[in-house]
Amino acid sequence: MSTTSTAETTESSAAKASAPSASSASPEPEELSRVDSREEARRERIERRQAQILEAAARIMYDTGFHGMSMQAVAERAGMSVGLIYQYFAGKDEVLEAVIVEILDDFRVLVPAAMDAAGEDPEQRLRAGFAAFCKVIDARREAALLAYRESQTLSPQGRAKVTRMEEETTEPFREAVRAGTATGQFRAVSPELVAHNLKMAAHAWALKHWALAPHLSLDEYIEAEIDLTLSAIRAERIPSSSGGLKGRSRSGR
Repeated sequence: MSTTSTAETTESSAAKASAPSASSASPEPEELSRVDSREEARRERIERRQAQILEAAARIMYDTGFHGMSMQAVAERAGMSVGLIYQYFAGKDEVLEAVIVEILDDFRVLVPAAMDAAGEDPEQRLRAGFAAFCKVIDARREAALLAYRESQTLSPQGRAKVTRMEEETTEPFREAVRAGTATGQFRAVSPELVAHNLKMAAHAWALKHWALAPHLSLDEYIEAEIDLTLSAIRAERIPSSSGGLKGRSRSGR
C-alpha cells in the first residue's frame, strides 16, 4: 500500500540514523546487508500494522456503516492504540479509501496474472480472470460490500481514484473480448458490457452471498456464471465448404 505515514517517516529516520554516514568509510558488505534487513523488517512491520487496521475497519463498517465507525473502535478491534492508528491514517476518510483501494489493488494484480497463466485463448482467459475476480471477492466480502455501500462517502478525489482503478480492473476482460471477436471466436458484442456484467456477477457473490451460498459452492458459482456469459457471446459454428467449422456471429456477419 502506498500510504505515507508519520510512522513510516519516523522509522525511516531511525533506519537512516543507524546507517553509515556519507563522510565515513565505505561500509562493508555485511553492514549493508544488516541495513537492508532492518529496512525490509521496517516495511513489513508497517504493512502488517496497516493490514490489521484495515481488516478491523472493514469489519466494523460492515456492521455499523461508515458513519457508525469510530477510530477508537478500530483501535480496540485491531488491538492497538488510537495514537498508533493516527500515525498511519489521518482519519476515517483515509481509512475507508484505503479499505476500498486495497481490494482494487488485489484485482489489478491477481486477475491479469491468472489470465496470463491461462494462455492466449480468449475464452480460457475470461474463465481464469473471472475465477480470480470471484476469489478475491470471496476472501474480502466485507470490503467488496463497502465499495458499493460507502463509495459515495469518499472525497471527490477519492471517488475519482476508485473509479479509475475500477476501470483498470476490468480492462483485461475487455481485451479478451476484443481478441475473441477479432478471431471470430466471439460474436460482435460490446466489450464494455461483457466486462461490466462479469464484474457485477462477481460482486453478486458478496452482495447476495446469503442467498447463493446455501445452494452453490464458490467454484460452482464461478463455473455457472462464466458458462452463461460465454454461451451468450460465443459465435455460432457452421460447417465450412472444406468440411470443417467456421464462426459466424448471430447477427449473420
